[in-house]
Amino acid sequence: MIFKGGINYYGIAIGVLGADSRFPKPPGHIKHAPSFDFPILYRTIPGATVERILHRPDDSLREQVCEIALELESEGVRAITGSCGFLALFQQALNAAVDVPVYSSSLIQIPMVHHMLPDNKRVGVLTADKSCLTEQHLEAVGIEDIPVVIEGLEDSVEFREVILEARRDDMDVSAVEAEVVAAARRLQAANPNLGALVLECTDLPPYAHAIQHATGLPVFDLTTLTNMVYQAVVRKPYQGHMQTRVSTK
Repeated sequence: MIFKGGINYYGIAIGVLGADSRFPKPPGHIKHAPSFDFPILYRTIPGATVERILHRPDDSLREQVCEIALELESEGVRAITGSCGFLALFQQALNAAVDVPVYSSSLIQIPMVHHMLPDNKRVGVLTADKSCLTEQHLEAVGIEDIPVVIEGLEDSVEFREVILEARRDDMDVSAVEAEVVAAARRLQAANPNLGALVLECTDLPPYAHAIQHATGLPVFDLTTLTNMVYQAVVRKPYQGHMQTRVSTK
């Protein structure tokens, strides 16, 4: 049996474009590798801090992101994602740069979630900073015409100081969880017709269970999406017992 060569790593299907950050990544985070039952290939985008991605997503950053995506593709991954939902802005550029599937942001799930809900229900989005989530981000992943309601964490304390402003690396995870849950409750209180939540920010999946416990809503995020994509690009045979019927003729 002859196997095709030409790549450096084998058996790693998902590549991650990593933001340049040093704060803690609890279990459930895309950059907490044991969150997944399969290996992940990580590449950091040098200088791509959260602040830069949110506030200065210029052409040079887009070129960097595409270059790292090409590196991941050349290493043999079958799909590529990122560690910041605001990379949605570069979805189309990434699609043009590589030949493997790219899901730059969990926001790409919104059309699916929208079509799963009754017409009178809305998709809610929890984001790191509502003021930075622009129409350009929504257009880049094809959701500009889908009605969504958005709540951000820009007015929080622990999340803002550690993740958005990078004042320090250490983080009170319990405090962040409380802030995230409070944001979800605010969004639900302001929108009684809320049908589901999509977590834009890749730092929020560690608290998805707490969000669901507080709101009772389905919660979609990058971690659940990554599991789905992996299962699509690495299909495995199903296991199970089939009752055998033996003919007596």
